[in-house]
Amino acid sequence: MPAGLHADHRRANLCINMSAKSRSVPIVGITMGDAAGIGPEIVLKALTSGAFPKHLRCIVIGDGSVLRRMAAQLNLNISFRQFELEADIREGDVEVFDLENLPQQFQIGIDSALTGKSAAENVVAAVGLWKAGELDAIATAPISKKAISMGGFEFPGHTEFLAELTDTTEFAMSFFAGKLRVVLLSTHLPLISAIKLVKSETLVRLIEFSDRELRKLLGRSVRIAIAGLNPHASEGGMFGAEEEKEIAPAIALCRSKGIEVTGPYAPDTIFMRTHRGEFDACIAMYHDQATIAVKALSFGKGVNVTLGLPLVRTSVDHGTAYDIAGKGIADGSSMREAIVLAGELAWGRDL
Repeated sequence: MPAGLHADHRRANLCINMSAKSRSVPIVGITMGDAAGIGPEIVLKALTSGAFPKHLRCIVIGDGSVLRRMAAQLNLNISFRQFELEADIREGDVEVFDLENLPQQFQIGIDSALTGKSAAENVVAAVGLWKAGELDAIATAPISKKAISMGGFEFPGHTEFLAELTDTTEFAMSFFAGKLRVVLLSTHLPLISAIKLVKSETLVRLIEFSDRELRKLLGRSVRIAIAGLNPHASEGGMFGAEEEKEIAPAIALCRSKGIEVTGPYAPDTIFMRTHRGEFDACIAMYHDQATIAVKALSFGKGVNVTLGLPLVRTSVDHGTAYDIAGKGIADGSSMREAIVLAGELAWGRDL
């Protein structure tokens, strides 16, 4: 199902792995992403940033030789060590779960079956470590949808891939950027197809799901705003009928069930209002309605959070950036934010 909220008639497995709360610090597995892109660079930059929390253990999952070469290219003095759950970690060490799944030579800046397969294998390994109780959360560097397909993994992206690996049947893409949290009704679809998904029944399911998942992650009740589809949320029917026919009835039904949800609001202002703290989250009607707002207001600080998985999963708010791969100029700030938020959500408090 292409909508942002995926579901079937089976109950989703919504139990969050609580092992972080039995450790002294949470353990976050960081998948290296597509090695032909900026993944290895931003992971190392994030981990060596001076403001990185000490009360967090990070494990990079990928090819160790690629990471070592990237560290040398960036002139980073890093001590790499193989991940062992019970090992004593020295400050400054970078732990690696080394899959050794790439050759010494491969082409950067392009989609390829080689790096796509490697990137997908990193994700599979991360979920395996989580299932074994060795990780509390996963933060993912960017992959290429085309490359993983070339490598034999037919998924539209991380979200659907992780859902398959964890037997999750109800999930949605969201973005967290400080007080701005946005849940998407649909993800990677042509706009004309996304508009067709703006239906009352679909919205009711997403509102109920978002309320449940956000309360679980944030540990409190939440106020949810709903963005309109049309300019000015249709201005009372002047610019479209979806607000009156589909969106408002869904909101009314959810309010009757006790959910604190309001709207529909004009799309050109509701994200700023949420960013300022008036609401805890906003539901967007389609992909770019959400991502333009998040990136304009918080580029470099936005984090992709998959709601509904039985594990905490975060990611950066950008792609593989093939055009700047290998140049040493990528910004690791979104990767840092993704890693820290993963630890905080798994641990249930700020680091």
